[in-house]
Amino acid sequence: MPELPEVETVRRGLAPAMEGRRIAAVRLKRGDLRWPFPPRFRDRLEGRRIEALSRRAKYLLADLDSGETLVMHLGMSGRFSVFPAAGPARNLGEFYFEAGAGEEAEGAHDHVTFTMDDGCRIVFTDPRRFGMMDLAAAGSRDAHPLLKDLGPEPLGNAFDADHLAAMFRGRRAPLKAALLDQKAAAGLGNIYVCEALHRAGLSPRRLAGTTARRDGAPGPALERLAAAVREVLSEALAAGGSTLRDHQATDGSAGAFQQRFRVYDREGEPCRTPGCTGVIRRIVQSGRSTFHCPRCQR
Repeated sequence: MPELPEVETVRRGLAPAMEGRRIAAVRLKRGDLRWPFPPRFRDRLEGRRIEALSRRAKYLLADLDSGETLVMHLGMSGRFSVFPAAGPARNLGEFYFEAGAGEEAEGAHDHVTFTMDDGCRIVFTDPRRFGMMDLAAAGSRDAHPLLKDLGPEPLGNAFDADHLAAMFRGRRAPLKAALLDQKAAAGLGNIYVCEALHRAGLSPRRLAGTTARRDGAPGPALERLAAAVREVLSEALAAGGSTLRDHQATDGSAGAFQQRFRVYDREGEPCRTPGCTGVIRRIVQSGRSTFHCPRCQR
């Protein structure tokens, strides 16, 4: 499933094509994705201006001039593609788009198409249909069931060692599971938690509650972990995220951070920590693969 860097990469690709523009038409090829579309979904979107396009955790949020917010999630295999109106190919923000591409190549899994007032088409493709779209009522975006319990953004000012110490205090869950809790850090997923724990030198099996001092203050372990999370996410964003199977930017380009993985999907390979002679191992925690070095992660 796309994690924070992949979703933010998609947001950056969509923003130049959607922000400040009106949705001229919405085409729905079916009545649902993971869940049914909300009542009058098409009518509530057509003619509306997108005031801002933001991201919260792994959700894309389009604030409409009606006051409602379009809430979107990519799911396991969802992706957005941008097709500018006929004319010369052009750059939109960080991405390069071939104008008019895909006009006659609509696929079986192209479920939603937004046509903007300048003729640009934004197509949502989702072979597995685990993605979703919903509308949050005016003034209640933060109270939406999918958003209301999310913790701080891991690249924001509220995410630091003190926050992690408060979240992990007394918890006997493994450190990896505690860090995947979206109340602790919104948008973190399996890949970047594995990578951050390795950089911080912390075992994914370690009990979360042991990372703080007895007085509840964060110890050196949490200082390293908070810094490692920020470092990994920043590098992944600069690389356009990680493409393992489905992730693509809105111009169809793939992410490149998978080329820099230190542990994820590297079972049996030598640890890349300088001076470490360990070998990367794979274990299963809560039904998910965890990759770590048992020698340098304690």
